[in-house]
Amino acid sequence: MHYFERRLHARDNNSRVSHPFEWGLEFLDAGRDSMRNSHSARQFIKEFNGGALEASDGFYTPPPSRRSDFESSTSESGWRQLKFPSAVATPYEKNNLVHARFFPADDGDGAVIVSPQWNAKEDSHVALCRGLNRFGVSALRLSLPYHDQRMLDGFTRADFLVSANIGRTIQSVRQAVLDIRRAADWLFFQGYKRVGVIGTSIGSCVSWLAFIHDERLEAGVFNMVSSWFGDVVWRALTTSHIRRSLETELTAEEVREVWKTISPSAHTRRLARERRPVLFISTKYDLTFLPDLARIFFDDCDRHNVPARKVFLPCGHYTIGQTPFKYIDAFHIINFFRRLWR
Repeated sequence: MHYFERRLHARDNNSRVSHPFEWGLEFLDAGRDSMRNSHSARQFIKEFNGGALEASDGFYTPPPSRRSDFESSTSESGWRQLKFPSAVATPYEKNNLVHARFFPADDGDGAVIVSPQWNAKEDSHVALCRGLNRFGVSALRLSLPYHDQRMLDGFTRADFLVSANIGRTIQSVRQAVLDIRRAADWLFFQGYKRVGVIGTSIGSCVSWLAFIHDERLEAGVFNMVSSWFGDVVWRALTTSHIRRSLETELTAEEVREVWKTISPSAHTRRLARERRPVLFISTKYDLTFLPDLARIFFDDCDRHNVPARKVFLPCGHYTIGQTPFKYIDAFHIINFFRRLWR
């Protein structure tokens, strides 16, 4: 299975670019004056993470939405489209308009927000959304920052979502979390009584951060999970090109620390009161969200008695998208909501 994982990863090696390491403090509202005041970049990032973790409710909560913020239409190809401004204003105007596709079910009062994996194609997860529709669950397929219509001109990959730019990666993950929460606002405006989340890979990470900070989200499926964001980037097959840039300035321990606030396991204090139903799906031969990193996260949840179901598939991060594993994966996801909201 590891052989197949590496083979699938190698298919698009030529398109991966190792951008140089940058602290990216400008993406964290760090003005020049703050850098003149005896703060090194390392110290600033450490203090930023500490403050964001201590006040994570504010960090991961967008301003109140208005109905007028959202624009819904039908495309020429028949897609039901949704657009709304992101709560995070990045330097890239194209990325600041959130795009989503809506798949309403014929009946049912439940809807889920679907966040795909990093560099997902535009039609990724569409079949899953339609499968949910068959069982009365509506689905809103969200485009992550720098993906699909949000991809910057001249790029073929969403390099700016996860990169060796420390501050921009924090900003991008936070932006994705706030986008999910604003998408939930729209679904409630549409009259849905129950709203949940489904996330895959990094989509799982941002969906989890939204889930634990927004009690309105009733249930969630987290498809491939991990614990520490920095550990994943440092050790994953998928991000080996990013590690090459990171290790010019940082150690593995430092990478964990600089991306602490965007790590699921940094928010374990919130699990003490977490009693909403969740499904975790993990892959036994994962070379990206490595099993030992997933186990840290599972242990966190077990320690706090989170009522989670766990499924372990005999495949890896790439092979989960191949037959027959993609069908098994979809079965578990759809069946979870079918049973929960029947």
